Amino acid sequence: MHKYFISILSTILSFSFIYAQQFPTPLFHHEIVGDYRYIKGDELGNLFALTAGGQLKKFNSNFDSIGVFNDVKRLGILNHIAFGNALRTVLYFKQYRNIVILDRLMQVVNKIDLKKHSLFQVEAVTPSYDNKIWIFDEQESKLKKLSDDGSVLFETSDLRIVFSEAISPSILIDNNGFVYLYDPQKGLYIFDYYGGFKKKIPLLDLKDIQPVGKNIIGIGQDKIVVFTPGNVNNSEVKMPIEFLKAKQLSFMTEGCIALYDDRIVYYTWTK
Repeated sequence: MHKYFISILSTILSFSFIYAQQFPTPLFHHEIVGDYRYIKGDELGNLFALTAGGQLKKFNSNFDSIGVFNDVKRLGILNHIAFGNALRTVLYFKQYRNIVILDRLMQVVNKIDLKKHSLFQVEAVTPSYDNKIWIFDEQESKLKKLSDDGSVLFETSDLRIVFSEAISPSILIDNNGFVYLYDPQKGLYIFDYYGGFKKKIPLLDLKDIQPVGKNIIGIGQDKIVVFTPGNVNNSEVKMPIEFLKAKQLSFMTEGCIALYDDRIVYYTWTK
């Protein structure tokens, strides 16, 4: 099924498909009924879902419950979930500038209080390829890599000088040798692991961007945009009708998880 999805993405990236067709029709697989506020799927097909009551639940690919993290409310509002590998889940609580790292059993293995390191304006974080943490420090306009204790291991120069403008990325992604900074008002900025600026992509006003394989998928109001490093053009297709009422979408290699008002639905691309 993984090969099938990659084949679909390859098809999406062909110009004839973009202009003549739409995204493959999602096929209902299974669902969870309930009041959920946030979802995120990892590379293994696991689902992380935040309940209205503040529990973060982990489900396997069959939607069987395999773990719960109960301390969300105590830590503030959960703004972001990211995955470093199958054993590490990174949570970011922007209100109090806290990063929490969970193991595969949803137990806390580390906490980083950014305030203790004089990092007060951090909108986005993500795990790095080497199990450290990338952040964007808006106060200094620098991309920084943090150690497990929160100290700065690496930082870029002031990006206001590089771009002659301030950027405010809401999403960071480490994927396939690159670090992506997404500012919905400015676009997608791409860096290498040494902090070297590679390219700016004019993707504006997207609700979310996500890595899937080597690709970056952007989610708009009624469209899906696919960016592949090395390709000159982005690919844009119309949003499937099944996704239009979703409050949030999380794409994975074998399908997509959609959050609705009263349920979470897992769609696949083939039976």
